[in-house]
Amino acid sequence: MRLAHLADLHLGFRQFNRQTPQGTNQREDDVAAAFRAALDDVIATRPDLVLLAGDLFHSVRPTNPAILTSFEQLRRLRAALPHTPIVVIGGNHDTPRSVETGAILRLFEAVERISVIVHGVERLDFPELDLALLCVPHAALFRQPRAVFVPESGRAHNVLMLHGEVMGIIAGDRSWVEYGGALVDPADLHPEQWSYVALGHYHVARALPGAPNAWYAGSLEYVSPNPWGELRDEAALGREGQKGWLLVEVARETSVEFRPIPLARRLIDLPAIHGAGLAPAELDQAIQARATGVEGGIAGHVVRQVLWDVPRAVARDLAHVRIREFKSRALHYHLDIRRPEPARQVGVGAPGARQTLIELVTEYLGRRPLDATVDRKGLIGLARGYLERVEARVGEG
Repeated sequence: MRLAHLADLHLGFRQFNRQTPQGTNQREDDVAAAFRAALDDVIATRPDLVLLAGDLFHSVRPTNPAILTSFEQLRRLRAALPHTPIVVIGGNHDTPRSVETGAILRLFEAVERISVIVHGVERLDFPELDLALLCVPHAALFRQPRAVFVPESGRAHNVLMLHGEVMGIIAGDRSWVEYGGALVDPADLHPEQWSYVALGHYHVARALPGAPNAWYAGSLEYVSPNPWGELRDEAALGREGQKGWLLVEVARETSVEFRPIPLARRLIDLPAIHGAGLAPAELDQAIQARATGVEGGIAGHVVRQVLWDVPRAVARDLAHVRIREFKSRALHYHLDIRRPEPARQVGVGAPGARQTLIELVTEYLGRRPLDATVDRKGLIGLARGYLERVEARVGEG
């Protein structure tokens, strides 16, 4: 018996100010294309059961194109696999905080043989597959007392589908982790009692440590607050830059196959540049070398270049015209400038005179990186003029 495990589609996700010729956000279009590609592959493999483990949408109130795409694609899946059950659970992104608020996921109940579970734990029985499925949407993890996740059927196959963060799965830097996830103790999953555990919420496809039958499917696109963290985790698993879904063979020995899908564009994290002691011209040369050294070029891709230990004064004098050229070529080019750690000294004697607001603003505008078209002296003069007028009015009052 084979099942398809997908999760974290995040239809309706929008990012960057780039639009398609049809006027939609380019990244939203990329996410929809990834969903279509995944379903093409699902249909080709003809599984016996399709599981969508939460976050079908990026928000509780998704965009109209996202709603239309989801409905069209799930109807296409139903037409191609008319006898295959499809089960959808709610994730933290597409579940309303209040039970009284209508959930957009209920829309799919209008499609034959699609089961939708949004708020509570629910057990589904599929006698034709000799399989029972325990569905645990995101909202159910906040109910007390929390349900016990163990099989309660006489079926040959028992599957658990849950949307939440298993403790310990995300180590170290958590800056890219989705907000609002419910924590689950891995011991509470009892993976040894299940034929398979289908998880959603973590955006990298991987098995739980010590539980080869318990997997996160990962997302179909890079839709987390910090995709660079995903790239790092994927690299550790030998799948950097790969997104896809899982084809699971449920048997006495369950096997899991990661099925990558083609993505519209790459995420390119260029090697960091350490700028301590470098002049602006030297940094410009290093930035140019990194950007032009990408195999196949950066055109149409999402690119990040990190610069370490670069003072404001040096950053201000970089060749911003060339940087703007990279930005126009890529879908998105992010020059991530990290300042040197401030050197803190313990002084002696009386403190010096406190700077006035006008002095602080003048100093800040004097060192802040500005667009090449901005007249720095004129901007400082304008700011000082406004502040002097405010001080004069305060003095009169």
